[in-house]
Amino acid sequence: MMKFLFMLIFMIPLCFMKNMFWLVQMMLFFFFFLFMNLNLNIMCFSNMSYMFYCDIISFGLIMLSVWICSLMIMASSNLLKLNFYINFFLFNIIFLLIMLYLTFSVLNLLLFYFFFESSLIPTLLLIIGWGYQPERIQAGMYLLFYTLFGSLPLLMGIIYIFNDLNTMMIYFLKFFNLNLYMLYISMIFAFLVKMPMYFVHLWLPKAHVEAPVSGSMILAGIMLKLGGYGLLRILIFLQEVNLKLNYIWIIISLIGGLYISMKCFCQVDMKSLIAYSSVAHMSMVIGGIMVMNYWGFIGSYVLMISHGLCSSGMFCLANINYERLNSRSLYINKGMMNFMPSLTLWWFLLLSSNMSAPPSLNLLGEISLINSLVSWSNFSMILLMMISFFSAGYSLYLYSYIQHGKYFYGLYSFYVGLSREYLLLFLHWFPLNILVLSVEFISIWF
Repeated sequence: MMKFLFMLIFMIPLCFMKNMFWLVQMMLFFFFFLFMNLNLNIMCFSNMSYMFYCDIISFGLIMLSVWICSLMIMASSNLLKLNFYINFFLFNIIFLLIMLYLTFSVLNLLLFYFFFESSLIPTLLLIIGWGYQPERIQAGMYLLFYTLFGSLPLLMGIIYIFNDLNTMMIYFLKFFNLNLYMLYISMIFAFLVKMPMYFVHLWLPKAHVEAPVSGSMILAGIMLKLGGYGLLRILIFLQEVNLKLNYIWIIISLIGGLYISMKCFCQVDMKSLIAYSSVAHMSMVIGGIMVMNYWGFIGSYVLMISHGLCSSGMFCLANINYERLNSRSLYINKGMMNFMPSLTLWWFLLLSSNMSAPPSLNLLGEISLINSLVSWSNFSMILLMMISFFSAGYSLYLYSYIQHGKYFYGLYSFYVGLSREYLLLFLHWFPLNILVLSVEFISIWF
């Protein structure tokens, strides 16, 4: 695992050389294919050293991180055209990727906390430095304070665990069972804020609306998955207390998911609508993890991967429209089928994946999650049914509102899609629908 870390560190000087924008992206793709061929033992922790390891959960999320970071560079070519601090932008992305790689592959719980928090800094710089709205400072403060407020109890919980058990190795902690209510709440609250759970979700739509396309991609693609990854790791040694209290989180998530799904119909900003749909999807992931059965763990993992690709692709689409019309309002982005019929196909493909139509990976994840939550309680069937229905509803609402109707008469110039943009969308959509074929690889990790 260290060899991959060194490869990323040695990519940093490339960022500060002239005309290296596309080379950095090619190097990230190269890194992805090297990492994909990692010799992985599916049934247990492998590639293990004193500090690093890689099991199937880490493997999938690191691959997703590298993939999304390379596509972020492709989506941000407008910065290259304007020559808008591109060297620092590339450095920011590589630094963020190093932090994410370390978060997903480190064995020590304290180091995990350190890198988990460090990934916040480059995201904040992306929003404040390259965002194009006047309220981006406020959005950055929301992001910072929500996350840091939730994370301080986590640090205290980790210190308590070390004092009590004399170990902070994630691998060893699975042999313990800590039946302590305060420890449980302090450990999981940071991850619930990061997911985000309903009631502590307000930072997410705010950050998305103010962020540039690369910021939105990394927030939707990876940052929400840090919370899910943390829960999958932490709940193993807090099983007993979780089985007593999990109904609280499941009820909040499912009712909140339903409410947020209905709130999507009230949005007039494309980015805001996609951001709220992320909260609705993540509420199902929280429910699946908290139920603590096999189907729930598989479903939450699969939906995290699929949502990372799907949501990131939809933010790219919203940005492509924004670059043409300089507006993200649904009222102005009407009748797009007249201008870019080929882009209409991509809206349809990604929004159909968002509503969990086959053969997308979202369908597989949602089936597993519905299976796990209904096995926990039959009453959850009603809420899940309504969340799934409204999920299809707001996806169709967004699609039909943007693509059909009379176009805005204030438009006086326009240009069609570029091959770079179609490649970008294809690289989001293709893995999302082809990974269904390797479902047996995903479903035996436990």
